[in-house]
Amino acid sequence: MEEKKFDFKSIIGFVLISGILMWMMYSNQPTPEELKEKEKQEQVKKEQEEEQDVVASPATASIESDSISKEKAKAALGTFAYSATLPTAKEDFTEIKNDVLSLKIANKGGYIVDATVLGYDKFTKNSNQPVKIIKDNNAKFDLALNTTDNRLLHTSDLFFEPKESKEGENQVVTMQLKAGPTQFLEYRYVLKPGEYMLDFSIRSQGLENVINTTKPVDLEWQLKTYRNEKSISYENRYTELVFEYEGGKDDYLNAARDSEDTAEEVTYIAFKQHMFTSILLTDTPFKSAKFVSDNLVDDEEKDTIFTKNFIAQVPLEVKNGAINYNMNWYYGPAKYQILNDYDRNLDEIMPLGWGIFGWINRYIFIPVFGLISSIGIGYGFAIIIFTILVRIAMSPVTYKSYVSQAKMKVLRPEIAELNEKYKDNAMKKQQETMKLYSKAGVNPMAGCLPALMQMPVFYALFQFFPSMFDLRQKSFLWANDLSSYDSIYELPFHIPLYGSHVSLFPILASIAIFFYMRMTTGDQQMSAPTQEGMPDMSKIMKIMIYISPLMMLFFFNNYASGLSLYYFISNLITIGIMLVIKNYIVKEDKIHAQIQENKSKPKTESKFQRKMREMMEQAEAQKKNK
Repeated sequence: MEEKKFDFKSIIGFVLISGILMWMMYSNQPTPEELKEKEKQEQVKKEQEEEQDVVASPATASIESDSISKEKAKAALGTFAYSATLPTAKEDFTEIKNDVLSLKIANKGGYIVDATVLGYDKFTKNSNQPVKIIKDNNAKFDLALNTTDNRLLHTSDLFFEPKESKEGENQVVTMQLKAGPTQFLEYRYVLKPGEYMLDFSIRSQGLENVINTTKPVDLEWQLKTYRNEKSISYENRYTELVFEYEGGKDDYLNAARDSEDTAEEVTYIAFKQHMFTSILLTDTPFKSAKFVSDNLVDDEEKDTIFTKNFIAQVPLEVKNGAINYNMNWYYGPAKYQILNDYDRNLDEIMPLGWGIFGWINRYIFIPVFGLISSIGIGYGFAIIIFTILVRIAMSPVTYKSYVSQAKMKVLRPEIAELNEKYKDNAMKKQQETMKLYSKAGVNPMAGCLPALMQMPVFYALFQFFPSMFDLRQKSFLWANDLSSYDSIYELPFHIPLYGSHVSLFPILASIAIFFYMRMTTGDQQMSAPTQEGMPDMSKIMKIMIYISPLMMLFFFNNYASGLSLYYFISNLITIGIMLVIKNYIVKEDKIHAQIQENKSKPKTESKFQRKMREMMEQAEAQKKNK
């Protein structure tokens, strides 16, 4: 067998091959720069993969969340879940405005959430606080919808889709609560240039199978009225809910306390504040309505935000499966001229008084005062001129009253003699007294009738001044607002029934009343002899000299300074007229001579006088028989 030998050439070849391999491995090794670049590329790739994972996860979650939200909305809202899926289903609003009114209409609920009356200041002139009838959720307008799938939905909680358009110069906003592309409940607002009144309509389309048409749609309108005037008590006194029903009749809820009422065939509802008002009018009368008024002013000493809370609840009829009501909204001044021009009995909202009192204000005082104030002399001087005209118009009544007092004063000695002569026979004394009046040509009631004739004027004026919007924030002398109290000094404490301020015009009016009563009380005492069994009027009149001015001082301290100015000027003029009549026109000696002449003339009894005499004689005869 041949022995293997060591192959030196093979060893060399193996070494060479190993060396080549080692060289190739060494030469292909990456440089440090290449290693850094590779690491960078790997990091970028990793970040991209992580981003894809992050993006993919929320997208999937969002899809799942939207799907869940839609299911929840459908479960809660039924068909109206469609409205919650629209892009406008969010807390947003649409604003429209003209030169007198600015409105914001919310997507949620579709109703007005901000109503600003432009050009007027809150509380005082130049306060830089605009008058807002609606703001910060103080109002709500809601329809309660009963659906065919037994749900009760409130529109104030649902989102409407807004659309803006123009009709000539009119701005139009439609708010649609959708149950599908062509199924909706719609509110339509139309604001015209320069108008406080806007058109408003409610209608439905394609909801016959969505809304339960066997039940009415309950409308609820609620408003917490903001305080806008300087005097809390004065503003709250004239803040009330007024409504018109059954062919033009009007009524209101008591402003002094919490109250409720119902009415049928209602044509408008007004949430009236002292100087501003909100009104909902309808062309189709509401078949029935319930009204609620709650007083929110618990303590007039403390500052307050709201005065009243008003609620009106009205069922809307569903006819032929649809809702269709044409209405109007009014947000603006409670001004007689503006409201009267709409020719829809809105002037009845103004507290001008009933019957003859309202007639005097509407057809005499408002036109006359409007004419005087239009000449540009200022409202303070307009009140003075207006007062002078009223007193001149009433001067014949004042004259008649004074003449009657003078005649009674002349007859007083003779009446006193009769009282003494027949002090034990009241019936005979009365007969003889009536004979004396008849012979002298004196009517004992003549002094009362002129006073009664002045009462309608007095009451009409008492209602006139608080209703005059034109006096708001108009200044005169020290009064910066003739529609509110004039304060010359703020007290560090509160006096019950008086307040915490001192008003000067009521003080001046009280002083004028005091001197007028001092001047006339003596004549009244002399002209009114004391009758047996009757109270002593002289003592009563002496007390009234002091009580009447004091009542005036307390009562009018929180009232409009324009009203106190009127009474101050009126009493000054009345004092002057009485002095002229007493000193230059009516002479007691002439009256005495006239009475004596009348006694000598034969008198013809009227049927009434004869009947009265016969009744008294019969009563006297029966007394003697007994």
